[in-house]
Amino acid sequence: MNNLLVYPVLIPFATAAVCLLFRRRPAIQQAISLVGSASHLVACGLLLQEVIGQGIQVLFVGNWPAPFGISLVADHLSVLMLSVTGILGTAAAVYSRGEMTVSLRNQGFHPLFHILIGGLSGAFLTGDLFNLYVWFEVMLIASFGLLMWGQRRAQFSGAVRYVVINLLATLLFLLGLGLLYGLTGTLNMAHLHQIISTHDAKGLLTAISFVFMAAFGIKAGMFPFFFWLPASYHTPPVAISALFAGMLTKVGVYALIRTFSLVFSHDIAATHSLLLLTACLTMVTGVLGAAAQNEFRRVLSFHIISQVGYMILGLALWTPLALTGTVFYLVHHMIVKANLFLVSGLGRDINGTMDLERMGDIYSKKPIVAALFFIPAFSLAGFPPLSGFWAKLLLVQSSLQVQHYIVAAIAVIVGFLTVFSMVKIWLKAFWEPIKNPASHSSNTSISLWKLIPVAVLGLITLFIGIVAEPFYQLAVVAAEELMAPGVYVQTVLSGGTQ
Repeated sequence: MNNLLVYPVLIPFATAAVCLLFRRRPAIQQAISLVGSASHLVACGLLLQEVIGQGIQVLFVGNWPAPFGISLVADHLSVLMLSVTGILGTAAAVYSRGEMTVSLRNQGFHPLFHILIGGLSGAFLTGDLFNLYVWFEVMLIASFGLLMWGQRRAQFSGAVRYVVINLLATLLFLLGLGLLYGLTGTLNMAHLHQIISTHDAKGLLTAISFVFMAAFGIKAGMFPFFFWLPASYHTPPVAISALFAGMLTKVGVYALIRTFSLVFSHDIAATHSLLLLTACLTMVTGVLGAAAQNEFRRVLSFHIISQVGYMILGLALWTPLALTGTVFYLVHHMIVKANLFLVSGLGRDINGTMDLERMGDIYSKKPIVAALFFIPAFSLAGFPPLSGFWAKLLLVQSSLQVQHYIVAAIAVIVGFLTVFSMVKIWLKAFWEPIKNPASHSSNTSISLWKLIPVAVLGLITLFIGIVAEPFYQLAVVAAEELMAPGVYVQTVLSGGTQ
């Protein structure tokens, strides 16, 4: 039993509870929130070190062994996702200190923020599908509260779409759980792997897998279920939208990767062929939607969709190199996308707006902000030697390796169209002069609380790109565990011994 697994879940919920106790003491509450975020990051880092050194770790809650009790499982994919959650949670907590007024932060922001972090951590660590559903609901409640933060009209509109479509995903998820449990008698993922591999009703199991694909596809923002995302992610405060952009859809991607490698791996021809088609359509529709936008965060929101397509592509191709590319892409994209949303907030501070037609001249006013945009933007576009280049290279190589030449061409073309969107933002917001300076509010003062997390995330992006080898090796190990889940299954079902 490894008690390290409980801390990434326990710390955020404990922080949320203590913040509630000090809801009338804003300075103390803020300090507790920052300490809680940093402590969560440390706990995730220690668990990452433990998994790298000792292999897959398992904790049986209440000492009830799998498949009867609740199990928390940390493999390389889990701890990589957890570690990025810790980094982005800390960055968003620091940024929020400079963005939100005291009165706004004291309306319950800190407890909801840490409940969301706890829900994310639980989703990455759970070893059974029912508790994955529970953590999804925890995230949905917290994210809905945060999405409404500020109570502007645009937020109400976006929140309604967000909740309605996510409730549909919840119903599909519950339907899938009921059907799967009725057929197999278990929801523990390791146990499901054993049972499904020898089960006779393969056709029915494939049909059930499509229900899960739809549920997780909605959560991930996959084609054709993505329309809720660009309608909602640009509406809340920047720190919140950055955390959403970096993390929420990636939980859906993670759930797809976990279930379609560990649970539903019995009919690769049917399930992964559909995933491949969906991945291509997701890439294309997302990038075309981004090209048509003129609001900073809406452009970035549509790019979340196209980038989700790249992540699903690696799963769909189902080769060790493709899965390595997917894991690498996940880590790269979560950091880059959250950072771009934070940079959009800096642009609004300088120009007073996020409308690209009314922005401009940031480069001459604040060159450091321009530099901090350039790093994640062109990493997203896939410029070498930034992290996005290596991620896309792995996926294109894996497409060519299995002779999916059209898929490789789509991935490359979408990459070029991503460059177009990033160049558009660069020209309109950073390079060109403001079209109507007389009616424009301008401010060159930027809080260090905002600047520091943006700079740190930019440095991490540079580091992943320039020193890519250790991250690549972690992705290779994660991909090997996904392709051959025998060690995962044995570790969970044998009581945590490998």
